[in-house]
Amino acid sequence: MGTIELRGFGPLQKKLLEKGYSFPATVEIEENLTGYALLERLDISKNQVEAVFINGIVEGLSHPISPGDRVALLPPGTPGPYRVFLGIIQKKES
Repeated sequence: MGTIELRGFGPLQKKLLEKGYSFPATVEIEENLTGYALLERLDISKNQVEAVFINGIVEGLSHPISPGDRVALLPPGTPGPYRVFLGIIQKKES
């Protein structure tokens, strides 16, 4: 067990705030939690998340999240140039 620092952006931030999380939120997790498991725990559909940043790097939802990580959830709709700059473009889960 340990904690992660979690941020949601756009409508995801609002959803997390409605659930009682702060910005950023400190969330207790188990070892080897995946992005999929985190979304399930937060009751957020994977269709509401376009990108997951773990320690500043875009990762797939199957990537492990460890205690101490910084996690950010980005909703769909990020403008084109920012998608390229942030590394979202062509980053699809297999």
